[in-house]
Amino acid sequence: MKAIKNIYLIYLLLFSLLVSCKDSTENEVEEEETTNKISAVDISNYPEIELTNPVFYNEEGTEINFLSYLSDHGVNTVRLRLWVDPVSNHSTFDEVQRFSQELKGMGFKIWLTVHYSDTWADPGHQETPERWKNLSYEALKDSVYEYTSSIVNTMSPEYIQVGNEINTGILHPIGTLQNMEQFKGLLKSGIKAVRDQNTNTKIILHYAGIEGSDWFFNEMYGLDYDIIGLSYYPLWHGKSLSNLSSTLSSLASSYDKDVLVAETAYAFTLGWNDWTNNIIGSDDQLITPDYPSSAEGQKAFIKEIRTLSTAKEYTLGFCYWGAELIAWKGTEATDGSSWENQALFDFDNKALPVIEEFKIK
Repeated sequence: MKAIKNIYLIYLLLFSLLVSCKDSTENEVEEEETTNKISAVDISNYPEIELTNPVFYNEEGTEINFLSYLSDHGVNTVRLRLWVDPVSNHSTFDEVQRFSQELKGMGFKIWLTVHYSDTWADPGHQETPERWKNLSYEALKDSVYEYTSSIVNTMSPEYIQVGNEINTGILHPIGTLQNMEQFKGLLKSGIKAVRDQNTNTKIILHYAGIEGSDWFFNEMYGLDYDIIGLSYYPLWHGKSLSNLSSTLSSLASSYDKDVLVAETAYAFTLGWNDWTNNIIGSDDQLITPDYPSSAEGQKAFIKEIRTLSTAKEYTLGFCYWGAELIAWKGTEATDGSSWENQALFDFDNKALPVIEEFKIK
């Protein structure tokens, strides 16, 4: 009888160990899936803003370190733009290199958005840098390769966009949609540069909006990239979050790629904090009444963006654009921030409730 009891105890112990191992493995898999998700902010203007010595505060009004506060609240990736030869000293190769090194030292992953321009590149602007303007197509491909190689070799980003919001192509007029083969040839040069320098860097192709995205990525067939990125702002891209979600799912399925929301933001007020015209100034530019222009409306919107952009295995996460864009030039600046009512900090530089939604859950 004693022997039978001992055998029973042994079986019970083995069963407990098996259950424990199973739970441990499941927890490890769940944790790995969570840590692979991207919770990002684009704070490309922060090096410029930092020169004005702004003071930031938490929700209780205590002074904080801006970057540490973001990290402590779940932001794990920082997105930075790169301009080739900008008129100012900001978003330059040197500035982005220095800032990315600082951010890496704090534990952030780096996501670079290469504009291949001296200024903003987006669906309405894809201007060739001044230094490349007289180059032939073949020479332009070489320049894209060398420039991109230098970026990846020097900065080793975890993620890189070959172009920014490339709906209409890059490096106009050579790389327009009307010159599709040349457009794709320029992208191939940038992609090859990334692969040659660092096989661990993930390549994002970035399209602004939802409408036309399926056609666009069908045209990108044959390119060696990893992730589809979409910009989503209700003002420009429609007011249906369900449409955004279904589009992400459809693109992932159709093109066998991971997907993410590469840019988004939302207003916490319709007020102004300087004399610079804001991009968002009326409720009809937002998704109302579900997401009003309030601190809680901003928080609710980003909660939904986080949920839909991380819910599936193939949805990698999201990036909040302009998180740092307070009215840093002063309350009477006419060339200040057009985004201060969409930043993550209010008009007193106090953290808004939306920061609570950056922790991947």
